[in-house]
Amino acid sequence: MDHLSTTFATLADPTRRAILARLAVGEATVNELAAPFAMSLPAVSKHLKVLEHAGLITRGREAQWRPCRLEAGPLKEVAGWLEHYRRFWDDSFDRMADYLKEIQTKGDPDGRKN
Repeated sequence: MDHLSTTFATLADPTRRAILARLAVGEATVNELAAPFAMSLPAVSKHLKVLEHAGLITRGREAQWRPCRLEAGPLKEVAGWLEHYRRFWDDSFDRMADYLKEIQTKGDPDGRKN
């Protein structure tokens, strides 16, 4: 799969999105990341492996502490891809606003304003 598809597939899981949201605040250990979830440490570790494979996190090693940190590069690629569609919707809404303004100022066939 290409990087964008891998990132979207990884982000499809709410647990992984929650882990990324936590890591956006700062580094955390597996135990800290697992705390809010009703799942085993091995299950959380599997999520971390998926995030690591997608390049969304890195895991360091500082003595016995293994902090996880957010790597935002793949998210920047997603944001760039989405930007094209944001511009599409902005343009569409601008055209709709122009159209609504036009029909409001024209009035109805009986000569009354809307």
